[in-house]
Amino acid sequence: MALKERVGTVVSDKMNKTVVVAVINRYPHPTYKKIVSRTTRYKAHDPDNSCSNGDRVRIKETRPLSAHKRWAIDEIINKSVSATEDKK
Repeated sequence: MALKERVGTVVSDKMNKTVVVAVINRYPHPTYKKIVSRTTRYKAHDPDNSCSNGDRVRIKETRPLSAHKRWAIDEIINKSVSATEDKK
């Protein structure tokens, strides 16, 4: 079975070794054909606490790590501008 992957934005990094990633799914409405977007939030494992708010990340499916955590950070696609300014 292939592991699922999603690309999204980190919206919360307040937990230890966990981030919340918002993934936007766009699809045409079945009747009206207008593009509708639906946001799903996933809790993902971040073992190094390397992600911060606004980062664009790729997450992959894993075994259950806690009650709500079933995803892990695969890679950070690009860091947010505010995260790099805070560290200066």
